[in-house]
Amino acid sequence: MFFDELALSDEVLDALWDMHFDTCTPVQEQTIPVILDRRDVISCAQTGTGKTAAYILPLLTNLAFDDHDPDKLNAIIMAPTRELAQQIDQQMEGFGFYVPFSSVAIYGGRDNGAWGNQVNGLQRGADIVIATPGRLLSQMNIYDVDFSGVKYFILDEADRMLDMGFYDDIMTIVRRLPADRQTILFSATMPENIRRMARAIMRDPVEIKIAVSRPPETITQRHLFLEDSDKLEAVLAALNPVTHNPSPVTGNPSPLKKVILFAGKKQRVKELTRTLRALHIDARAMHSDLEQQERDQVMLDFRNGKVAVLVATDVVARGIDVTDVPLVINYDVPHDPEDYVHRIGRTARAENSGEALTLVSSADKHYWSRIESFLKGDGSSTRSGKGCSGGSRHSSRNRVGHPRKSGGRAPKAHRSGSKPRTGGNSKPAHGSD
Repeated sequence: MFFDELALSDEVLDALWDMHFDTCTPVQEQTIPVILDRRDVISCAQTGTGKTAAYILPLLTNLAFDDHDPDKLNAIIMAPTRELAQQIDQQMEGFGFYVPFSSVAIYGGRDNGAWGNQVNGLQRGADIVIATPGRLLSQMNIYDVDFSGVKYFILDEADRMLDMGFYDDIMTIVRRLPADRQTILFSATMPENIRRMARAIMRDPVEIKIAVSRPPETITQRHLFLEDSDKLEAVLAALNPVTHNPSPVTGNPSPLKKVILFAGKKQRVKELTRTLRALHIDARAMHSDLEQQERDQVMLDFRNGKVAVLVATDVVARGIDVTDVPLVINYDVPHDPEDYVHRIGRTARAENSGEALTLVSSADKHYWSRIESFLKGDGSSTRSGKGCSGGSRHSSRNRVGHPRKSGGRAPKAHRSGSKPRTGGNSKPAHGSD
């Protein structure tokens, strides 16, 4: 389906056009019409499916056509980590380029300048607040934040937030919100604690199920059974340029860049980074002990190719969009199969191919077996023991135009009038997923 077939505002469509986004992903096709109908929504969709655009695009459209107080907060988007909050904020800037709405990202860190900007955004009534639960709660405890104008409440990666212990924080925030609001919840899984929260904060939600994703076929997955003492040697062999394609310019093997090496604990991340740097490998660490400014700089350098190996905890597994990562290495096997999918999903993005290598020690074999079962599709190894339940549902809205827009907008087969602006290749709006 093309975005022009949905009742999105012209300003939103113009932004999509400029960004060369033309066709919807399945989660966008199924979710956007329901959100435009102002229904509460539970959407079961994993990262990489385009879920960020699935709620930002109809949110911006509804804000354009609904009556709301421009001097108050109108929408809150909750995210589990500062990295995901930043990614959502960046996508908001792109999708909202032509709309007159302001947004502010509220997340942790010790950057005093960022704190001041966040306070100003809350006090002056930014239209959209993108926040981590803990940081927003901190602001609420210090300042008198007016939530009386909030009409839209969106929870992204709700299962992740509950896993991180944010249930009480979320419920404290919800109690400050108007009862007459639209609540939208995205989750990769639907365990009982998510359903319990949904029952408490939502009204007759429409459930949309997107099939649990497996890693794309463009990822070549390999694993090695070995002892812990042999893992470093395996990493060095994987990074050895002799084992990879030669440079098209010199004909010599070219060193790999933008490799992500995942470890299970931040202490292991620090140790591996020191070891690799001692071996003259340009490695940088990414973990929760870093200050926000340090984390931002590391990610900027990694995106720009100034860092060869990013050694990271699972803080990088979700919400980080770097399109040209050739190799992901799991030094430690993740305990949850979904974390495995998220980790290796950092490669083979934006229609690229990639490779994932997992190092399996004897202590990791149990977790690896669960991952293999998950990849075979028997569903027995998901965190909740099952995927989302409940069928998917399309809205019955009139797609000719937004119901709140006078006269509506005539549908177009293609916004270009003849062919996609991408030169014939329709591009879905995956956003920061």
